[in-house]
Amino acid sequence: MKSKEIYIVAGGPVEDLPQNLLEEKDVRWVGVDRGVYTLLQNGILPEHGFGDFDSVTSKERAWMESHDLPFTVYPSEKDHTDLEIALDWAINENPEAITMFGVTGGRLDHSWMNVQMLIKGVKSHIRLALEDRLNRLEMKEPGFFVVKEDARFPYMSFLAFTPEVKGLTLDGYRYPLSNQTISWGSSLCISNELVKEKGSYSFTEGILLVVRSSDAEQQL
Repeated sequence: MKSKEIYIVAGGPVEDLPQNLLEEKDVRWVGVDRGVYTLLQNGILPEHGFGDFDSVTSKERAWMESHDLPFTVYPSEKDHTDLEIALDWAINENPEAITMFGVTGGRLDHSWMNVQMLIKGVKSHIRLALEDRLNRLEMKEPGFFVVKEDARFPYMSFLAFTPEVKGLTLDGYRYPLSNQTISWGSSLCISNELVKEKGSYSFTEGILLVVRSSDAEQQL
């Protein structure tokens, strides 16, 4: 039976991937551009490879193509990024969750576009996240959410993705909040921390970007 979670690995810096990520077993793997090469180099045969593969050498590409792996190859000039094409494919597979890796750490325009793609999880009602060595990002619609302590990411920040997020309440945090409206450009909810093993957050209107983070020195 196929796993209900898909991991998409793109071509961002390998050193920015979460520690031990490539040891994970019980997921479905998808590679994007140089991410295919990264997976194969670590003994992982992805279910599918997407991209124009302009980030690999001709020798690396030939080695990749020697594997029994379906590729979807696109020209460099196209209307959508390789990652978006792969993500849309994964969403159509209707998994319970999708996590994107290797999508930060390079050009800021690409990184910010990849963050914006989290809205596809909201629209499709699939748990969609973006994760690197120091951060995990998710986007949420109004509701009530319980969170647990995670030693990898001790800090939590809450940012308005829509112009305003209304009714934001934080319970179990160092800096609690009750029925607050946050808006674009406000740093009110940056770098909070749980003070209990579990906490919760809720809000009534808008779309919220939830960022769990760690300082670099904590990861050493």
